[in-house]
Amino acid sequence: MRIIALLVALFALPALMVLAAGHTEPATDLSGKAVAILITEGFHDGETIVPRDYLLERGAAVTVIGPETGTVTAYNSDVTVEIEKSVGEVSAAEFDALVIPGGRAPAALREIPEVVELVASFARKDKVIAAICHGPQVMITAGLLEGKQATGVGGIKDELLECGADFQDVPVIRDGNLITSRVPGDLPEFNRTIAEALIEVEPKAEDAPEKKPAHRHDGC
Repeated sequence: MRIIALLVALFALPALMVLAAGHTEPATDLSGKAVAILITEGFHDGETIVPRDYLLERGAAVTVIGPETGTVTAYNSDVTVEIEKSVGEVSAAEFDALVIPGGRAPAALREIPEVVELVASFARKDKVIAAICHGPQVMITAGLLEGKQATGVGGIKDELLECGADFQDVPVIRDGNLITSRVPGDLPEFNRTIAEALIEVEPKAEDAPEKKPAHRHDGC
């Protein structure tokens, strides 16, 4: 069974990358844009690597962040990614956007107060926050989705509804600076929406005072 799982993973990731590359679109220059990708052990390989490479190919500076620096492994393959900076080493002011891939990682990330606070700080500074699959779970814990249109993998539909989100089963939703998506097959639209938001959105001035709301950590 282990061999079969490895073979599936080896074929699945290249297929996702071909799928994402096969969607033609106008060239988007993201030079000068800085994006953080938030993961930990158990991330989804395609939902991490495909957006990362998409952004890099268009000139964005991408930094992989997580609870601690070091090498982490995907839950669905033997793909590894290096976490370059810990959440304690970065701030929302350094980036234009935050991407939260799915997999098993979001369930762990949402339990770490420093991670949740960092995600919330991106919202307070009006930065783009994009999450796919189980990634919106971290947005929920940070208190970002109440009253917002959102989507995600079917397994978190009830959680999104319970926390006051307007759930819609569509490939991608952008509500202001918040972007959510469902599954790996939606990556082309997810990536394109991130790029569009990065071009359009003017972030809040960095010296503007932040109003820090209280956050619930019970999943709502």
